[in-house]
Amino acid sequence: MIPPNFYSQTVPKMRYCFPALPSPLNSKTKGPLLLHLRSFTIFSPPPYATHLPQSAANPAADAAFRLHSCSDPSLLAQIHALVLRRNLLCLPFHWNSLMRCYLRLSMPAAAFLLFIHMFRAGATPDRYSLPIALKAAFTSFAFSIGRQLHSVAVKCGLSCHEFSESGLISVYAKAGEFAPAQQLFDENPNRKLGSWNALISSYTQAGLCIDAIHLFAALRRGGELLPDEMTMASIASACGSLGDIRLAEQIHRHSMHTSSSGHLDVMLSNSLIDMYAKCGRTDLACNMFDEMPHRNVSSWTAIIMGLATHGNAWRAMELFRRMDVTPNHVTMVAVLCACAHGGMVEEGMAHFEEIVEGRVKGVEATPAHYGCVADMLGKLGWVHEAAEIVERMPWPASAVVWGALLGACEKHGEVRIGEKAAAKLLELEPWNDGVYVVLSNIYAGAGLWLEVERVRRLMRNSSSGKIPGYSLPDVTVSMGGVNWLC
Repeated sequence: MIPPNFYSQTVPKMRYCFPALPSPLNSKTKGPLLLHLRSFTIFSPPPYATHLPQSAANPAADAAFRLHSCSDPSLLAQIHALVLRRNLLCLPFHWNSLMRCYLRLSMPAAAFLLFIHMFRAGATPDRYSLPIALKAAFTSFAFSIGRQLHSVAVKCGLSCHEFSESGLISVYAKAGEFAPAQQLFDENPNRKLGSWNALISSYTQAGLCIDAIHLFAALRRGGELLPDEMTMASIASACGSLGDIRLAEQIHRHSMHTSSSGHLDVMLSNSLIDMYAKCGRTDLACNMFDEMPHRNVSSWTAIIMGLATHGNAWRAMELFRRMDVTPNHVTMVAVLCACAHGGMVEEGMAHFEEIVEGRVKGVEATPAHYGCVADMLGKLGWVHEAAEIVERMPWPASAVVWGALLGACEKHGEVRIGEKAAAKLLELEPWNDGVYVVLSNIYAGAGLWLEVERVRRLMRNSSSGKIPGYSLPDVTVSMGGVNWLC
């Protein structure tokens, strides 16, 4: 809501930042003025925008270079003001550059507001504008806006363009609406590889790994498009979730054929390491890691987590000490998991204190770090210390954390903390009948038979039922004469 005295009192101050604003302000210039305001380019009266050095030779190229190299939100505000002052927003290219820069600096709301003002300013979005707006929508989880952008794409004739179509598929899939995503994919007979990749990746991220494998099989059977590194990285993640080593080996072989240079890129290599580790073949994951000519933080994180998960904690910690890149918060989760699996309490607590005290560059404590430490302490019988860690969490503990603490109480016969963990877990998952079973076992271990009977009576009277289990049968997918098993 714009205050009544906005144009009379605020505009004169804003002329320090935007000396090119016309006077008097008319209805045509109020729209761009609101754009400046809504796009966060106006913070205070000081004329910081005029402090940027300017190149008179080619203003458009100068602005494009500044936007491409910008890495600071406050500097972006100055560049935005400079672009407006030079009247460079007559072409969609400069709108796109601004939106892309806001999105790159984790400001999706500003990017989307800029897209709205692009419409209001009379500039027609091109085939690059809509994908940026779509990415801003699903980055900020504004899925209802994504559906509105679908109608914009249809009106502008951009719904079948590769970038727009893949963006729309991603928006629908992120919202859990796979039916319209699949329909959008099916309705375009001339779909490009980007659309295939978007749907395969969406299925994989949603845990619908068999659907992702089947879609990949359809891509191979078509024969018109060849999978790229992005396709293979997504399908490797799907295979890792299924844990099928036979399929994993075939995916690895096909990845080698996919690479144009004969060498796998870092992203695909990381996916293959993670795939082999999840399939239980840490030896193949280590071979893959050792053969990589270049590694990034994700490479180290994948191998450390894989080794830790399968009980090779000492090897995982040895690799962490050899790590030649700065770890991120996921790496530190992997390190704490390794300490938990290896019983290395002192080293694990030392790393945890470093994280909490901010001594690990760029890493802030997250619920995952607290959960790993609570699990580590609980496994070794330090249940009271584990409960203290959970109480210290700046956030409400998740069901996973309370479940780990409850399991530790069952193992080590801790009644009081077990009662509290069970109560918290039932608040989060009232349908989970397993909580009653574990609590009953805790009481039985302590010889509290009246409490055992009470819990069993509560379980009978509750609406919870046994969570059904399921198994995944092998499904043979024939693809190019090769049997792909999923």
